[in-house]
Amino acid sequence: MSADIPDRLITKLYRGVDEVYGSILGVSGVSGVAYNEDVEIRLRDGSLRRGHVLAVSEDKAIVEVWTGTSGIEPESARARFTGVPLQFGVSVELLGRVMNGSGEPLDGMALPVSDVMADVNGAPINPTEREYPRDLIITGVSAIDATNTLIRGQKLPIFSGSGLPHNELAAQIARQAHLKHSDEPFAVIFAAMGVRHDDAEYFRNSFEESGAQSSTAMFLNLADDPPMERILTPHLALTLAEHLAFDLEMHVLVIMTDMTNYGEALRELASQRGEVPSRKGYPGYLYSDLAALYERTGILKGKRGSITQMPILTMPNDDISHPIPDLTGYITEGQIVLSRDMHLSGIYPCINVLPSLSRLMKDGIGAGFTREDHPALADQLYAAYARVQEVRSLAAVIGEEELASADRNYLAFGEAFERNFIGQKQTEARSVDETLDLGWRVLSLLPQEELTRINTQDLKLHYVDKSVN
Repeated sequence: MSADIPDRLITKLYRGVDEVYGSILGVSGVSGVAYNEDVEIRLRDGSLRRGHVLAVSEDKAIVEVWTGTSGIEPESARARFTGVPLQFGVSVELLGRVMNGSGEPLDGMALPVSDVMADVNGAPINPTEREYPRDLIITGVSAIDATNTLIRGQKLPIFSGSGLPHNELAAQIARQAHLKHSDEPFAVIFAAMGVRHDDAEYFRNSFEESGAQSSTAMFLNLADDPPMERILTPHLALTLAEHLAFDLEMHVLVIMTDMTNYGEALRELASQRGEVPSRKGYPGYLYSDLAALYERTGILKGKRGSITQMPILTMPNDDISHPIPDLTGYITEGQIVLSRDMHLSGIYPCINVLPSLSRLMKDGIGAGFTREDHPALADQLYAAYARVQEVRSLAAVIGEEELASADRNYLAFGEAFERNFIGQKQTEARSVDETLDLGWRVLSLLPQEELTRINTQDLKLHYVDKSVN
């Protein structure tokens, strides 16, 4: 709690709790209580739980308890309204630390003392104060760096499905991500919501063994943690990111998985509050709630730091029209889509470049950013791979042996593109030059006359007349 809370607010100490249902408390006899105000719940055994005000009606406040109401006895519990929104002590010393979804340490050490208490609700960045994103973040993953480039200050979600390797891809990006200029301060904030214990352990071990832990702050909400804590987790992660980016002028990559679990927690809370459901039972404010999180990303004018966000969400039944991916697509600047068919074929990462898109990519690649041939190469790879899908459909009807020679070349290109270019090891971090050179090698399986999106000069410089090994 902030030391600047006025004395008049501290006099509003404990008031009786008169009802408990789900993660909700009803507190009567209150006055001067505001929406979203931080609340402390003191139990009979002296333990403390935190929550916030969801609604106020006359002399009654409805309070959501972040860590659940299990064990709370209405007759002995006392609620204290602090007079301020929920705050979190932010510090650069949180890098290298592992916390739960409520911001409490999981690594056996006390949290650092911070002079900065920040409102976890934050605020979306004013569009008029935004700096347009230009430079890229290098992930070391070819299918992202070449054809769906991540731009610093961008919101680029990953759409996955149950059983697909999004956790492995998230960990790989978190380990490998870096800026083009290595002398600029860079950090990763990793927020996991509703993950299994073995997945959480995988994330921790992955960062520790790679040496990335020192520049990473982790917030882990486990599957058996209170669901309402999942709502708090991304807010804490973004609050720390805002401090690092806009106060300390660092470049911060925020990875949040799984936003579907976050949406499920919102739906559960809405049900407990008796709200009228919208699409598939989600609350009508799902869009604005997601937007409030996603729009805390970007670059502020006059600030050197930036926040880049990669939310990861699993699509129930691989349905991209499900409310969470559907609404996310409206808010963010593109998406990276994982393919179940590619995963079943043994390709990692199973990124399908055709439905994937980075809307800001064109402004962060090419001369002065990556390499002059990058834009044309990316366009040609996309066009050629789209042609591969047509040829595969034709081959399924008439047989591969009946295809023309040019079509068989496209089949060879498609196999090499998936296996050699998209496919790479989980521990393999490719530089931009390595990725682009590899792209040229797979394109060289096609005759030059098929490469209509590349100029003659680039063909002379980069086209190689040999097959990929």
